[in-house]
Amino acid sequence: MINKKPIKVLQVVGAMNRAGTETMLMNIYRNINREKIQFDFISYSGQEAHYDQEIKRLGGRVIRLSNTSSIKEIYKVIKKYGPYDAVHAHTLFHCGIAIIAARMAGVKVRISHAHTTLDNSGSYKRKIYMRLMRSLINTFSTKLLACSKGAGSYLFGEKSLANEKYSYFPNVIDYLGFLECPKDEVRKFRVDQGLDNSIVIGHIGRFIEAKNHIFLLDIMKSVLKRNHTVKLLLVGDGNLKQQVEEKARKEGIYDYIRFIGIREDIPTLLHSMDVFVFPSIYEGLGLVLLEAQASGVQCVVSEAIQPEADLNIGLVSKLSLKDDPKVWADKIIELANKKEEDLNCIIGGFERGGYSLTLGISKLIDVYKSKTGESNEEYINCLL
Repeated sequence: MINKKPIKVLQVVGAMNRAGTETMLMNIYRNINREKIQFDFISYSGQEAHYDQEIKRLGGRVIRLSNTSSIKEIYKVIKKYGPYDAVHAHTLFHCGIAIIAARMAGVKVRISHAHTTLDNSGSYKRKIYMRLMRSLINTFSTKLLACSKGAGSYLFGEKSLANEKYSYFPNVIDYLGFLECPKDEVRKFRVDQGLDNSIVIGHIGRFIEAKNHIFLLDIMKSVLKRNHTVKLLLVGDGNLKQQVEEKARKEGIYDYIRFIGIREDIPTLLHSMDVFVFPSIYEGLGLVLLEAQASGVQCVVSEAIQPEADLNIGLVSKLSLKDDPKVWADKIIELANKKEEDLNCIIGGFERGGYSLTLGISKLIDVYKSKTGESNEEYINCLL
């Protein structure tokens, strides 16, 4: 008998703001057949996040919780808003809290998903917490997913990568929307921002320590010693933004930088760039790096970027964070006029890397759904 009820999945996130994991989830959510499968989202933010209104328009719920360490709160959510066919946790070691609550509530599919390779706390208390959560995650998850081998090893432990529960799950994106250059929009944006006749180097990411904006300013200062027509485009927001702005003023380079905040028109912004720079201290993968490659933009990145994020189409150049900013500046200037125009080359890179949105959604649905007698195609809008 075919099950007519939609599959219900509870996504556990910090807050659905514009970032790599959250954007990937929205790429998936927009393209599933929401009559067949529906998402709800647990959020630990008291403020409305970037994607919250869109989630509600698509039929999902944003369920706000206040206590991140409460198993009881998540258990109550599952009982009140469920039953859920799957609980999918994306909150690093906190996944252990969500997974044990799901197990207690009788949820059969319990997924822990690794998205990063490091966090910034090495205290003794934190290490004890990590060890306990890793044990809960490995014991009570029915599936372990990771966007890269490095991310999986960090969250689950190296030995768990050989476990039959473990699977590599690429950070799928709707890359087709980035291939074509929106020329009119790009031209208008560059004029509006005073970027005409400039070499534009760009970065998209939250102003947090991991994204390494301070080093990026050092790189920019070195670039300007070589070429005064260069502008730096910084897209995003975060708690370190003011600190970065103050350093830019102190270094005398503020007038060469455009701080434009959070934007929706990411394809336009990427096609406005000549080089994308990504000097992260750590990254699980770097979804925006895939978007930059989809746009044909040359990318200069740190060694922290996971190898899975390189499509191997000649658009990613890795440098060490130990290198002098001048080394980075030289590479940026070298690559400024070398955009990839061959769309077939870019498409081939995405398909070989398994980043196809349709393929990724189909793989995820295999994890979510029981044997219903229906093909995966019936769950995916982009195939209908």
